[in-house]
Amino acid sequence: MSYEPDQGRIAGRQWNPNQYLKFADQRLRPALELLERVDLATPELIYDLGCGTGQITRVIAQRWPAATVYGLDNSPEMLAKAAAEPSDIQWLEADVSDWQPAAAPDLIYSNATLHWVVGHRELFPRLLQMLKPGGVLAVQMPLSWDAPSHRLMRETLAHGGANGAPLGTPELRQAMDRRWVEDAEQYYDWLVDGSAALDIWASEYLQVLAGPDPVLEWVKGTGLRPVLNGLDAAERAQFLHGYAARLRETYPMRADGSTLYPFRRLFLVAQRQA
Repeated sequence: MSYEPDQGRIAGRQWNPNQYLKFADQRLRPALELLERVDLATPELIYDLGCGTGQITRVIAQRWPAATVYGLDNSPEMLAKAAAEPSDIQWLEADVSDWQPAAAPDLIYSNATLHWVVGHRELFPRLLQMLKPGGVLAVQMPLSWDAPSHRLMRETLAHGGANGAPLGTPELRQAMDRRWVEDAEQYYDWLVDGSAALDIWASEYLQVLAGPDPVLEWVKGTGLRPVLNGLDAAERAQFLHGYAARLRETYPMRADGSTLYPFRRLFLVAQRQA
């Protein structure tokens, strides 16, 4: 992953694998649904960009056992968790923004990572052109910027301090204000000229979460990491107190003890022209 200026120092190397895996089942489902849409018989070289703890990377390696599979991430914590389970997968620490494969892959797969990377206008066509002719680019990104959970995140940063004062640095607030994912039509325009086939769709998951403050626990593992890493201890406690209260009001616990958290995701599968 790569971040806007200053956000790399805020978030780039402080990911908590155990926090992320609290909701492993919900996070795995869209990854599997994306993988199911990849129509390749015998790929030889595969990269999983933003592999995290390697859960989906291992599924990819099982689907195509003859392929050479690389899991790439910029978090040493995530890669250490991934490498703890023995496999033939090769784990690489690198940033997507300046990564270049040594040989053209048959498949570049990325689940819930590329929204962190700036410059999609240049990035997505570049990834497509890295592939072998006929190779596939498969990407899933969360459409969370407009979600109430993430709007409240930005609002709490902007006004959650004493007497409505902002929390954190201006650079942190600016980084969190960036719209992470463009409209689906924009990705179509960027990829259609280089694609033999292009499939883009969005899905909304009504996630049923359990436990105290489950939406807060969900975002702690992903979208909230830059905020938690970018605030000092006192500001972090102040932020979490106000943010948790707003989330409980917006996502109330149901009569059966569950909390419903609607979450949208964008998918795209592009096959490079032969």
